[in-house]
Amino acid sequence: MKKVMVIDDSAVVRQVLTEIINESDDLQVYATAIDPIFALEKMKSEWPDVIVLDIEMPRMDGLTFLEKVMKEKPTPVIICSSLAQKGTELTLKALSLGAIEVITKPQLGIKTFLNETKKDIRNIVRACAIAKLGQNKVQRCEVLPSFEKVKGLTQIASTTDKITAIGCSTGGTQALEVVLQALPKSCPGIVVVQHMPEKFTKSFAERLNSLCHVEVIEARSGDRIIPGRVIIAPGGRHLEVAVSGAQYITKVFSGPYVNRHCPSVDVLFRSVAKQAGRNAKGVIMTGMGNDGANGLLDMQRNGALTIAQDEASSVVFGMPKEAIKLGAATKIVGLDEIAGLIAK
Repeated sequence: MKKVMVIDDSAVVRQVLTEIINESDDLQVYATAIDPIFALEKMKSEWPDVIVLDIEMPRMDGLTFLEKVMKEKPTPVIICSSLAQKGTELTLKALSLGAIEVITKPQLGIKTFLNETKKDIRNIVRACAIAKLGQNKVQRCEVLPSFEKVKGLTQIASTTDKITAIGCSTGGTQALEVVLQALPKSCPGIVVVQHMPEKFTKSFAERLNSLCHVEVIEARSGDRIIPGRVIIAPGGRHLEVAVSGAQYITKVFSGPYVNRHCPSVDVLFRSVAKQAGRNAKGVIMTGMGNDGANGLLDMQRNGALTIAQDEASSVVFGMPKEAIKLGAATKIVGLDEIAGLIAK
């Protein structure tokens, strides 16, 4: 039985989340707290396996609490955040500090929203309760040299006819940061699906853009996929790769959930398999569920090099595991090896 602590200044949120989580046979909310000060007192006697945390609370904010927890005893933390713009920015900061998943709560109709998504909430809490923290805290790689300086690489490697597609979910925000920071400006164009709620991906892309040598943007239809550019699918919309003349471009569109996700990794991978074939590489990274496994297999069958993150470096070994089970991964590597394979 995994022990869960819910910290939120809303009595309604604490009550509903407790009821939802306790419906599971393998999860139990053993304590709730109105703010981090009360939570820290309760944690002195019994430490939780996973924490569901609001950000804006009285006496101590969630970010300060998160930093304290990660320094004292790293613990899986799920942010339960509002979709307001300020909440979005603070939530992204929390993810950079070590939180591994986000449950978005609307400003109105919170109780109804939580009850309508209770199955997803339980799945998130269950996955995070067994997550392996510290897997993304590998030493940052030096930026890889430009293609022109790497022995054995031909000039064609730096043209727009080579692309890489990446899919990730739980734990992926930090994993992407590790990979993208190591890439040179001359790396092949990259398209990414990271499971994130609406309104978060634009800020996420802007944050990565400020940290990386490559350009990182949120996808719009018609964006060219060119060397040195990373394009991230917007939350709530699917991303595909299309062809315009001799160029690869993006197609962004609204559509039904695929594998319980929008954007879906499978949607992206299948489009890359069809449009790019052997001119592409596919990378599936940390995350729960099976989104992307079948799409990666399609890419492999069409001649692409396919890569899965290994269990040892994955926060949640769900998506890569499912891809490996299907035989979809040509290579299985640690997080710190992925940037090098993308750059080759």
